[in-house]
Amino acid sequence: MGAGHAHPLHLPRDSPVHRLAAETKIVAVLTFTIVVVLTPRTEFAAFAGYAVLLALVAAAARVPAPWLLKRSTIELPFVLLAVALPFAGHGERVDWLGMSLSVDGLYGAWNIVAKGTLGVLASLLLAATTTMRDLILGLDRLRCPDVFTLIATFMLRYLDVLTEDARRMRIARLSRGYDPRFLWQVRAFAVGVGSLFLRAYERGERVYLAMVSRGYTGRLPRPGDDRAPRAHWIAAALLPAASTGIAVTAVLS
Repeated sequence: MGAGHAHPLHLPRDSPVHRLAAETKIVAVLTFTIVVVLTPRTEFAAFAGYAVLLALVAAAARVPAPWLLKRSTIELPFVLLAVALPFAGHGERVDWLGMSLSVDGLYGAWNIVAKGTLGVLASLLLAATTTMRDLILGLDRLRCPDVFTLIATFMLRYLDVLTEDARRMRIARLSRGYDPRFLWQVRAFAVGVGSLFLRAYERGERVYLAMVSRGYTGRLPRPGDDRAPRAHWIAAALLPAASTGIAVTAVLS
């Protein structure tokens, strides 16, 4: 699958979370996210418990809180959408600072922000503790459809190549005195995107033919043992087990 590729969200550390097999962490984060999504929006204590669990995982993985907070801003568009819900919602309303807010809209905004933030933080912890290569291997060991893992593998291997192609094309365009900044100057940019697509397509064809000539049968080889140790599964199960316990306790209390 190739080595030497890193992604900007990975934090190389020596921690128990980093050493877990990728597939165990993927299942743990997916199960945790499902539990969070299924939790009723009125169970505020449960969401606080989930946040504490993620804080404990971050501490065990030695992932700094500022690093997480900075990258969690990716959810800002959804937060802006949530802010509008109390004003646009219907039904019972309450007055706050001279504003009339919908009660159902307030609950909806809280639901989006709380569950979205927890899901983003869990995903960031997964990305911070697992290299992109290991994530793809983990998905492959979890029997993810081959087409998805193959596409992700080739994207990983050739994204840097495409980025460098785009950079060279931009430099060539600028060296000829053309720097489109307005809508009516977009033609050069569109031509560049089309040319980049054709280059990528042709390169993909050449790579595929080279792989077939070397015995490629539609599946990349799996390096090493495919089975994660039982201890890794047990350790990774602590997060979803604890979150499930919090959810059940909150609903039954």
